[in-house]
Amino acid sequence: MFETTLNWSWGRKHPLASAARILVYAVVLLVFCGPLLAIFTGAFDRSSDPSRMSLFPSNPTLVNFEVAADQGLWRFFTNSLVITGGGLLLQVTVSVFAGYALARKKFRGQAAVLVAVLATMMISDEVIAIPLSLVLNDLPLLGVSLRGSLLGMIVPLGAWGFSIFVISEFMKEIPAELEEAARVDGAGELRIFLQIILPLCRPALGVITIFGFNMVWDQYLLPLIVAQSPDNYPIGVGLSMLRTNPEIGPGPLLAGALVAMLPSLIVYLAFQRTFLSGLVAGAVKG
Repeated sequence: MFETTLNWSWGRKHPLASAARILVYAVVLLVFCGPLLAIFTGAFDRSSDPSRMSLFPSNPTLVNFEVAADQGLWRFFTNSLVITGGGLLLQVTVSVFAGYALARKKFRGQAAVLVAVLATMMISDEVIAIPLSLVLNDLPLLGVSLRGSLLGMIVPLGAWGFSIFVISEFMKEIPAELEEAARVDGAGELRIFLQIILPLCRPALGVITIFGFNMVWDQYLLPLIVAQSPDNYPIGVGLSMLRTNPEIGPGPLLAGALVAMLPSLIVYLAFQRTFLSGLVAGAVKG
C-alpha cells in the first residue's frame, strides 16, 4: 500500500503505484549507472563527449587506449598494482595481529591504545602531510630516505585504524571456550591464532580487504608527497597529470578512468560473499 499526503491509498497493482515505482527505479539507475555508462561509452568512442549520454559508442575505436598507453597509462597502472598489493598485504597483516592483541589479550594501557588507534581515523591526510614528508625523508633510527620510491608509498599504509577496529571488534565475539579448549589440547599461541581465531574471522577479513583495497588504490596525496618523478606515479595521479595536458582529449582520460575502475570492481566481486556475510554478522552482533 502507498499512502500519500492526501490520504490516498494505492495498492501494488494500481497503475499510479506501478508508474511511481518505475520512475523511482529509473532515477536511481540513472544516478548510479549514468557516470559508469558515460565512462564506458566515452572510452571506446573516437569523438567522446562526456556531456552526451548514449548506450553505445557512436564511433567505436581503441585509439583512446592507445593514446593513453603512449602517455604512460600502463606504467601508472603497474605502479598502482605494486603499491596496492604491498600496502594491502602489510595492512591486513598488521590489522589481524593488532586486532588479536586488542581483542583477546589484557595488558596495561589497552584502552589508551584503542583510543589512539581510533584517534588516527579522525586525522585527515592533509594534517599529517608535512610531518609524514619529513619522516619519510629521514627515517628515525635508520637514517634512510624513502622519497622517490614505491616503498615510501607502501610503508605509511601498513596500519589503518578502521581495519584494526573492525577486526578487533569481530574477534571479541569469538567464544573464549574455543581458545581454552585448544590450550588444553596443547596448542600454542601462534597455532590458536592461525588455526582457530583467524579462520573464524573470514567475513571481517573480506570487509577490511575491500575497504583497504579501495583506500590504498585511491591514494592521491601520499604519492604526491613521496614521488619525485612521473615514473613513480600511480594511476590516480597519472590521470590527473594527463588531465592538465591540453593535447589529451577526454577520450584517453575516460579510457584511463575505465582501466582504473576495473580492479576495484574485480576485488569486490571476488570478495562479495565474505563482504556481505561480514556486514550481516556485524549487524546481528550490533
